[in-house]
Amino acid sequence: MEGKWQYPHRRWNPLRQSWVMVSPHRTQRPWQGEVAQKSVPSAVTYDPACYLCPGNKRASGDVNPQYDSIFTFVNDYAALLPDLDAGVNAQTSTGAVSQLLVAEPARGLCKVLCFHPDHSLTLARMTQAEIRLVVDAWTREYEELGAIDWIKYVQIFENRGAMMGASNPHPHGQIWSTGFVPDEPAAETVAQRDHLAKTGHCLLCDYVAEEIATEERVVFANEYFAAVVPWWAVWPFEVLLVSRRHLGAMPELSSDERDALADALKRLTTRYDNLFETSFPYTMGFHQTPTDGESHPEWHFHAHFYPPLLRSATVRKFMVGFEMLGMPQRDITPESAAERLRACSEQHFWPRTDLSF
Repeated sequence: MEGKWQYPHRRWNPLRQSWVMVSPHRTQRPWQGEVAQKSVPSAVTYDPACYLCPGNKRASGDVNPQYDSIFTFVNDYAALLPDLDAGVNAQTSTGAVSQLLVAEPARGLCKVLCFHPDHSLTLARMTQAEIRLVVDAWTREYEELGAIDWIKYVQIFENRGAMMGASNPHPHGQIWSTGFVPDEPAAETVAQRDHLAKTGHCLLCDYVAEEIATEERVVFANEYFAAVVPWWAVWPFEVLLVSRRHLGAMPELSSDERDALADALKRLTTRYDNLFETSFPYTMGFHQTPTDGESHPEWHFHAHFYPPLLRSATVRKFMVGFEMLGMPQRDITPESAAERLRACSEQHFWPRTDLSF
């Protein structure tokens, strides 16, 4: 099956309504580009200089509690603010220079969620039970932030590793809740709504059923979730983690489904680390129903994993040139990426010393 895709072609992304170009023959070219350093799990369980470790003072002057599980706080350097100056509101609302030079206030509330007090851990090295606590915390944050009348979308995400811009290695993620629906989920809303209107079916329900039937791009599946390298993947080892039942957001997950989500996150991130025996970098985020007060029967809960590593722990994919000016392009096929991830062990190559296996 793999052989028939060994020529340049492009694939349609129905969730984004856009194309991606695939050029498998380019994997044979010699590499003389940037080579990064391999990242191994940290052995430092507490860092007195870390602004996320328990009991430490942050740059804002606030002191973290001696937390022993999950810890959340409003980001000290938030990209968005919940309260905007009246003068700013007036200026951006009425001060358009022309029809082309337009601005409007961008209101939001940004939070940080620490996954664990142990500075050395990542999701891949946490237990399923520990990750379940994170899932519960994400769910609470979605409910509480989404209930604020002016918040239209709650974006939960994690940047893992310095290669993906993480400014602190402590296990944590972020939650940006916005007074508008951001571009990516807005585009997915349009695509899912169009598919529902044309077929009467949910787009991702149809898609995950096809993937499970063919198995080519499925990395693994449990009773409630499937992890697939999507047909339209752009990043080399990109994964779409999608619920097998039609639901829109985390609060709709049953207790068993929350356990299954924790299981899937543990299994996927462990496979990532084992692929190149490194602390695998990625950007991961959940896409779920907007909190804009509208009905969204088209929405289907899922997470995107965008990891940059290409050939090894030290060679990454760059989005440059044609990808920036023309369209996204990848070298290895999604089928090949899925095959390599399937072959990875789910026993982490760097076991924790505080657990007995």
